[in-house]
Amino acid sequence: MKKIYNVVCGVKRNPYMVFFLGFTTIILIGAILLTLPVASQNGRSVGFVNALFTATSAVCVTGLVVVNTASHWTVFGKTIIVMLIQVGGLGVMTMTALISFFIGKRMSLKTRVFIMEERNVDELQGVVRLTKNILIFTFAIELIGAILFSFVFIRDYGIQKGIGFSVFHAVSSFCNAGFDLIGNSMINYVDNPVITLAVCGLIVIGGIGYYVFWDVYETKKFHMLTLHSKLVIVITATLLIGGTIMMFALEHNNPETMGNLSLSGKIQAAIFQAVNPRTAGFNSIPTEKIRMSTAVFTIFLMFIGGSPASTAGGIKTTTFGVLIVSFYNLVKGKRDFEVFERRITPDTTIRAAAILMISLLLVIVVSFVLAITEEATGYDFLDMLFETVSAFATVGLSKGLTPYLSDAGKLILSLVMLIGRVGPMTVAYAFLKQNKNIGNYTYPEGKVIIG
Repeated sequence: MKKIYNVVCGVKRNPYMVFFLGFTTIILIGAILLTLPVASQNGRSVGFVNALFTATSAVCVTGLVVVNTASHWTVFGKTIIVMLIQVGGLGVMTMTALISFFIGKRMSLKTRVFIMEERNVDELQGVVRLTKNILIFTFAIELIGAILFSFVFIRDYGIQKGIGFSVFHAVSSFCNAGFDLIGNSMINYVDNPVITLAVCGLIVIGGIGYYVFWDVYETKKFHMLTLHSKLVIVITATLLIGGTIMMFALEHNNPETMGNLSLSGKIQAAIFQAVNPRTAGFNSIPTEKIRMSTAVFTIFLMFIGGSPASTAGGIKTTTFGVLIVSFYNLVKGKRDFEVFERRITPDTTIRAAAILMISLLLVIVVSFVLAITEEATGYDFLDMLFETVSAFATVGLSKGLTPYLSDAGKLILSLVMLIGRVGPMTVAYAFLKQNKNIGNYTYPEGKVIIG
């Protein structure tokens, strides 16, 4: 009994454990609901492992699927999936706050502290207003997206089905989930500017995060933005523009992807393929038919992902930006790492390096394990690596391996998706005991030869 009490008390004192267990609980509830026969079109349970994988992919806003979302799930199953996507995109504690607002319950101090940690806010003051603003911002953007989608989907599927499709894809796009109800993602709309631009716009907005938009709204001028916002905007713009150019250069003459499209269609497809590896998972060209060079470049984009405090995954744009800035300043021989006339603290650089190393190690180890467990599928190591990075960065793109995964492979990638959504550092903080004696003493310096 004492051990149970200590565990419960430890969870209450550790917000990182709360986040991890919160996401895990929502996943398990979703998995149980998706195992019900009423969730499947054929009236038979999809099985717990498949349901768990789907629920994890939805809550972790990934988009990897072992069964076709459009043809396998009933309206009940699709409703559960979109609800899981919304919870995963907003965050467990933010959804808890939303429920509190609806029932008129005052938000407790403990909930405010957890939201502060979940949203990476430094001050407790104004957490309630911040949460309300995030909820309003999210639902407003999703509504705009649904209206844009409705111009095409109502025309193609009728009023009732078209509205349902519009809402589902607006939530899936903004939350960077990548689930679709069409059956082959957005391949049918590869050269439709309404769908292409709406999906890309929602993904970018969701992947940048509320704080950057609020900062821009408040300041109006780039030089007055916070360092965080400047890094997010510059890195995001660089990756989107550079990604579009690279995708066009690599695939414009590939007859199995963009080769047969018009020039405008190729440009739209290139933009779409540059935006979606930033953790969304939609595709407008067959991912399994892209060239090897394109697959490698896509892995690079997926691994970086979106920005902190957003619906995106990956190591994040700011982590990548801090590492680039630190490397540049180190090579230049500067003692302080500076960018935009601001100094980056050593702690920030160390944290960025730690996230990179943990993420790389996780991806390499899991890819190696999949190479063992999924050898019978006939897919090569690049496909395993592609699948692993897609799961870790909560992207959802696949070279076709996902439906053929063994139960062991599904469980492994489910765990990888959870770690990717919660964050590798958060998972480490949740399970590793913190040293209370840090700062009480220091050891003598030791010299180590580097390089």
